[in-house]
Formats: sequence, structure tokens, C-alpha cells
Amino acid sequence: MDKKYMLFDLDGTLTDPQEGITNSVAYALEQYGIHMEDRSSLNKFIGPPLKDSFMEYYGFTEDRAEEAVWKYREYFNEDGIFENKVYPGIPQMLQHLKDQGKILIVATSKPTVYAKRILERFELSQYFADVQGSEMDGRRTKKEEVISYALEQNQITDNAQAVMIGDREHDIIGAKKCGLDSIGVLFGYGSREEMEGCGAGQIVDTVQMLEDLLSR
Repeated sequence: MDKKYMLFDLDGTLTDPQEGITNSVAYALEQYGIHMEDRSSLNKFIGPPLKDSFMEYYGFTEDRAEEAVWKYREYFNEDGIFENKVYPGIPQMLQHLKDQGKILIVATSKPTVYAKRILERFELSQYFADVQGSEMDGRRTKKEEVISYALEQNQITDNAQAVMIGDREHDIIGAKKCGLDSIGVLFGYGSREEMEGCGAGQIVDTVQMLEDLLSR
């Protein structure tokens, strides 16, 4: 795994956003008369683009799904954004990789403005050369679009020198579409079956295993 550029997903890979995301989704659904007592049933919203998830899991039309995303943001922007925590070992791993001369980049489906606020709040910004995500108006929400944009913005032309690290199939599929190797992590919200099914290049169980692999 001798890569110069390392693209990291945010939710479920660097931080555990379960509380904030599920509370925000529950808040949005409540506006449509859908009451969710069991927040864990909303874990499926962690990772994929929100609009797609509202359409897939609740049968919302495209217009209603877009509206639901804005309802979600009403809660997320004030409270949910920081109902989050960094996975143990992540800062140490990032420092180690940076010390080795690796170029670290965040590539997330979350709006860039939110991703930057989260990284700054949890003191992770210092490790990353760049942060790229979606736009608030709905542009660049598909993972392959985010990855492609991150490669372009960082003038990475040799894709063999880059790897995408994430916890859901969208990260792995997006990497494939952009010609990148991928690593699936199991300490987030994707299962081994999901990672194997979408063809992750390698799969790791823990942050330490990820650090060992990336440091080789």
C-alpha cells in the first residue's frame, strides 16, 4: 500500500456521527408525521447521500426528498453537526501518515462547509491538505463526483498513487469509477458482506489495522 495520496471518507471512517445524523433524520421525518422511536434504525442514513436515502427508504419523491434534506439541516446545522466523536486512534494514525510524507485529503458526500466545521471542532483539520465534499445546493453528492473533484483540485493525475478509504459501498464503488484502489473499514457502518460485495480492494477491522496497512 505504497500510496502518496490518501482520500478519507468522513462519517463512519474518521468520526462516529451516529447521534447527530440519526437525530437530524428523525427531526426531518417528524415534519412528515413519521415518528422514529428507535434511532438505530436510521443508521442506514450514515454514509449515502441524504436525498437518495429519503427516496429509497421512505419512498419520497425527488422534490419531497430535497425538501427533507433542508428539514434535516435545520437540526443538523445547530445541534447535530457536533453530536459526533472521533474514533479512538484516528489522530495518532493521521499524524503518523503525515510524518511519513503522505498527502491526506477528505472526500465526503457531506457538504464541504459542514465537513470543515467538524474537522476544525475536533482538531483534525491540521492533518489534511484538502477537504472536498458536496455543495449545499445538491451539486456533487455522488461519491465518484467528490473523488473526481478532489483528484482534480489536488492535481493528482497518477491514480495509481491514490487510495480511497471508507466504510460504505458508495466509497468503494466511487473509487472504482475513478480508477482508484480502495480500503473498506469495518469500524464504521458497513458490514464485511457489504465491503466484499462491492469489491473493496482490502478490508480492515480496526483503526490500528488501517494504520499498519497504510504505513507499509
